Amino acid sequence: MPQSNEDWTLEIYPKTKLLDLNLKEVWRYRDLLTLFVRRDFVAVYKQTIFGPLWFFVQPILTTIMFMVVFGGIAKMSTDGMPQALFYLGGIVLWNYFSGVLSQTSNTFISNKGVFGKVYFPRIITPLSLSVSKLLTFGVQFVLFLGTFFYYLFLTDAPIGPNWAIVLVPFLILLTALMALGLGLIITALTTKYRDFTFLLSFAIQLGMYATPIIYPASSIEGKLKTVIMLNPMSSIIETFRYAFLGVGNFSWGGLGYSFGVMLVLLVIGVITFNKVEKTFMDTV
Repeated sequence: MPQSNEDWTLEIYPKTKLLDLNLKEVWRYRDLLTLFVRRDFVAVYKQTIFGPLWFFVQPILTTIMFMVVFGGIAKMSTDGMPQALFYLGGIVLWNYFSGVLSQTSNTFISNKGVFGKVYFPRIITPLSLSVSKLLTFGVQFVLFLGTFFYYLFLTDAPIGPNWAIVLVPFLILLTALMALGLGLIITALTTKYRDFTFLLSFAIQLGMYATPIIYPASSIEGKLKTVIMLNPMSSIIETFRYAFLGVGNFSWGGLGYSFGVMLVLLVIGVITFNKVEKTFMDTV
C-alpha cells in the first residue's frame, strides 16, 4: 500500500534561491553542528603526545622565529612594543583566519563520502569548522592575554590599552565571516579545478606577508602602504593591536572597507556554495 504524504517525517526539496540558507533547518540540525565541532576540535591532536598543548606550541614557536629572524636579524620595527607581544597580536588573528579559510575551502572534497550518503544541510560543515577554529583561537587568545598582562603589570613597556577593546568581538566576527565567505568560494571552485587546492597554501603564506603581522603599517609609506591596506585583513590586525597596545593604524574607514569586502565575499560564497552543492557529486 503506497504511503501517503502525511506519513513522511521529512520532506526534502531542491533549493530554488541561491541565497537560501534555510536557517530554520540549520537550527534543527544544531546537535549535528555540535558533534562536528567536537570532532573537528578533538580529532586534530587526538593521537599526539602533547595533545592540546600544540595550540600553545605553534604560536609560541612562530613568535620566537619572528623575534629571531625579523626582530633580531632584520631589525624590523615593532613600533616600540615588546616583540613577543607585537608578533602575537598579529599571529593569533591570522591563525584563525588562515585556519578557517584552509579548512572550509576543502569542504566538498573532504566530505564527499558523507555528502553522497546522508542528508543534512551542507552549510553545517563549513559553519562547524569556523566554530571549532574559534575554540582554537580562544586558547591562543588566552596565551596572548597572559603575555599582555605580563608586560602591562610587571614591566615598564609603553603599552596603552584603550576603548577600542570593545571592538575585539566585532573584529573576531569579521575575521570569521571573511574567511568563511572566501572559503565557500574556493571550495566551490575546487570541485572542478583542483589547482586551487595547491595554490591556496601558497596564497595564505603570501597573504601573511602582505598583512602587517611582522611589521607595523606605520613603517611603510607611499603606494606600498596603499597596497598593503587594500588587504582587508590589514585594518583588522592594526585595530586589534591598537586596542591592546595603543599603537596601530586605526581607521573607521579601514574597518568599513574590511566590512564591505566581508559582505561581498560572504554573499558570493553563499551563492556559489548553494549552486555547486546541487551538482558537485558529478564532478568531485
